Amino acid sequence: MNEQYATDRDALERDCDIEFMVAGGPGGQHRNKVETGVRLVHRPSGLMVTATERRSQHANREAAFERMAMRLEERQRVRTPRRATRPTTASRERRLNEKRLKSASKRRRSVPVNE
Repeated sequence: MNEQYATDRDALERDCDIEFMVAGGPGGQHRNKVETGVRLVHRPSGLMVTATERRSQHANREAAFERMAMRLEERQRVRTPRRATRPTTASRERRLNEKRLKSASKRRRSVPVNE
């Protein structure tokens, strides 16, 4: 999963399959009858992004390449592992006190048992 992928434009154009499609939705006939939507598939990683929000195929293509670069960079980012910490004594006491109060209020709701 920690493979390194180049995110510059030339490398993306080399490694991606570009597919044009009809980008449905609002926007009138110029958007609905012309293949302005762009789908990019990054062959090495299998990631797929689409851009259909503009009427221009060129603008959608640019947006798709930007999204692909962003996704690849996010995927390659090294996450620092979370360090487990213990709750403080004060927070533990507060939590137990809240539990006692809630328990008491629930006990008050029940019907008293006549002995």
